Amino acid sequence: MKFVDEATIIVEAGKGGHGCLSFRREKYVPKGGPDGGDGGDGGSVYLEADASLNTLIDYRFQRKHKAQNGEPGSGRNCTGTKGEDLILPVPVGTTVVDMDTHEVLGDLTHAGQRLKVAQAGFHGLGNTRFKSSVNRAPRQTTKGSEGELRNLRLELKVLADVGLLGMPNAGKSTFIRSVSAARPKVADYPFTTLVPNLGVVSVQAHQSFVIADIPGLIEGAAEGAGLGIRFLKHLVRTRLLLHLVDVAPYDGSSPADSVRAIEHELEKFSETLASRPRWLVLNKVDMVAEEDRDAHCQAIVDELGWEGPVFRISALSGEGTKVLAQAVMRWIEEQAEEEAQNPEVAEREALRRRQMDDEARARIEAERQARRAAREDGDDDDDFDDDDYDVEVVYAPE
Repeated sequence: MKFVDEATIIVEAGKGGHGCLSFRREKYVPKGGPDGGDGGDGGSVYLEADASLNTLIDYRFQRKHKAQNGEPGSGRNCTGTKGEDLILPVPVGTTVVDMDTHEVLGDLTHAGQRLKVAQAGFHGLGNTRFKSSVNRAPRQTTKGSEGELRNLRLELKVLADVGLLGMPNAGKSTFIRSVSAARPKVADYPFTTLVPNLGVVSVQAHQSFVIADIPGLIEGAAEGAGLGIRFLKHLVRTRLLLHLVDVAPYDGSSPADSVRAIEHELEKFSETLASRPRWLVLNKVDMVAEEDRDAHCQAIVDELGWEGPVFRISALSGEGTKVLAQAVMRWIEEQAEEEAQNPEVAEREALRRRQMDDEARARIEAERQARRAAREDGDDDDDFDDDDYDVEVVYAPE
């Protein structure tokens, strides 16, 4: 299945039915009076979050969606049939943006949530509506109004509590395989992960959190190097970032320099996202001799001047992963409790998420325009396109 996290669609609500011009005509009733009925309302267009979906691929091939029109009224004061509403299912985590006004219409963050994106046209009035004591044979009717037409962009951001950052081959996919039932592809070459992978980490009974693994970043990602920064938007809904770093890179590069490179790309993408809580996770510690391990890891921390939490793990062997998962679970519960007790904290968190959404959208739009300009100039070097991805997105429940 292709993983598609953006799609543009056109939605059109149904137009209202026209009112009817009619007069009652029966035997022996020569002047029966007006009996034209109203038309029916058109159908509206709704988007509904569906937990069974995880991609917007359906909207890549069918981009125009129209609700049913209302039927016109008829004689004997019969009202026209109302048009049926059109309900379009989308994955949970979909943001809806009006492409003409750049207005965010809504954010579908839980299953079953429904959002009206196109208002139906209203019905026209039949001539019965215009009868009065001084107008006994009205010939006035009104037409039904047109349904709303909108150009929309659907943006899918995966819903996760924790996001993984790091260079390619830092061990992010191995880590998510180690702590959850997700089975993303793992190999000994860069960019094995091409799409976000989600896994549910169960710490103990009734305690779990969702972790998201996105494709690795490299220096220059904001300028399109590697897979670029388009997948960073999937981290804006996370509460905590785990920055994985390979303590013993096979190419001999500096782990501290790798961390700084990712930080730089993160800041260019979204300053608000870069300021989110982030823990340093030193991975592949089993590749360093045990007697040198403490000194080697401490040297990396000292070189970075890191002041936040630091964890040492081996995702392959599972060493330290349980301790890390338990610490993450405690932190998430503490944050949730604080937000529940203090509305101001919850409001600040909601504001930060809106800021990250706005910054991510602006950065991705700038990148999209740059690619479009490059194609218009005949530059074929940047052949990155959403349609290049024909891979399966993994979401393991337990």
